[in-house]
Amino acid sequence: MNLCLDVGNSQLYGGVFDGEKLVVQFRRTSSPKASSDELGLFLRAVLRENHVDPAAITRVALSSVVPPAVYSIRACCQKYFGLDPLVLRPGLKLGLNVRYKDPREVGSDRIADALGALRLFPERDLIIVDYGTATTFTAVTASREFLGGAIAPGILVSLEALVGHAARLPSVEVVPTDSALGRTTVESIQSGLFWSSVGATRELVNRLSEECFAGGDPWIVATGGLSHLFASQQLFHAIVPELILVGLQEALTMTLDTGD
Repeated sequence: MNLCLDVGNSQLYGGVFDGEKLVVQFRRTSSPKASSDELGLFLRAVLRENHVDPAAITRVALSSVVPPAVYSIRACCQKYFGLDPLVLRPGLKLGLNVRYKDPREVGSDRIADALGALRLFPERDLIIVDYGTATTFTAVTASREFLGGAIAPGILVSLEALVGHAARLPSVEVVPTDSALGRTTVESIQSGLFWSSVGATRELVNRLSEECFAGGDPWIVATGGLSHLFASQQLFHAIVPELILVGLQEALTMTLDTGD
């Protein structure tokens, strides 16, 4: 079994693959100060609670946009699983041609998203929209070229900034709304967050389609913890919340095949 871990700015998101089947998913609050022992005890406990023997884990893959967390998780995997994790990083032979001016700048989470989308939707041009701490837009060609994209503030970051800078505005639950017209302060904030995100998604997807694919018909894939909010808006061809885990599993498969 393979253990796949993504460490974001807000959450650690993990899953276990038995062959190609994702059999377990879990999340916990991400903390760059978490020790290797805290992480190891958590991972072993969450696996057991989900009826997976920690001894059955044979490989680990890791993506992280929080550099201090990499050391702790690597040490955790070595101590509690006897394994050195595959850390997504520039230079791995993953069959992806990164067209960034400096490929080292690309977040490993976006690389994992691209690998996952190419695995699930082969031979298609792709635009991947990941709703996390940041909302990222990534254009990937059917010939496995990572062209680049856009990075915008995430929905929760926008909410935190709004509440933090406006003394009389309350924090609210982020939910889809049927109407742009709010009749209370809470409804108005919810409407603004939701419909501004819908509008930004449409605009950036349209612009990337035109700039990257000459107005063609790329496959639009949404992922991330908040992607389900937009299920009713017909923005996407597919919503795959676990896409990053699929990408990490694909990285393990590819590096096993190449011997890296």
